[in-house]
Amino acid sequence: MGMQRWTGFAERACSLPGVQPSEPSQLRAGSRREGSLGFWSVLMELQGPAKASRTVMITRVESFSAAHLLHSHCLSAEENKRIFGKCNNPNGHGHNYKVEVTVRGEVNPQTGMVINITDLKEHMQEAIMKPLDHKNLDKDVPYFANVVSTTENVAIFIWDNLQKRLSPNLLYEVKVYETDKNIVVYRGE
Repeated sequence: MGMQRWTGFAERACSLPGVQPSEPSQLRAGSRREGSLGFWSVLMELQGPAKASRTVMITRVESFSAAHLLHSHCLSAEENKRIFGKCNNPNGHGHNYKVEVTVRGEVNPQTGMVINITDLKEHMQEAIMKPLDHKNLDKDVPYFANVVSTTENVAIFIWDNLQKRLSPNLLYEVKVYETDKNIVVYRGE
């Protein structure tokens, strides 16, 4: 347990009769010095049983506009037209994508946050907005030079970019709305 956990109890504990501050390393759990309860023992008694850490999820939303053409270099022109239909139009088409990024972690007892939301916003700007907003995914984003720019692959691209910027095991989910009816969820699996 970190010492920040006991902040706020010092005033209450010191006001109790017979309490003298001492180092927590000098006390065993439940031990009492002769003639003194011991500062840290009283703090533990006031706090009660240790609480389990709290895990919280935070979601931030961004929107970007991008054009693309669904076309696989591994397929013939006829196969591309059959599989991708009107989305294989040689001139491409565009979407106003909405992205929800969810992080998951323990609340830091000092800051009260899983992550500073300003930091998450900056990471999303770098990982999503700068490389994708108002771009032709197939022509302007090197990742899609040989990867079909489906919403599934857009979600994977965003996940990979965010993973490079966030603390390990913090990123929980990337949800990409291509339209109100077509939504892709990726959790790094």
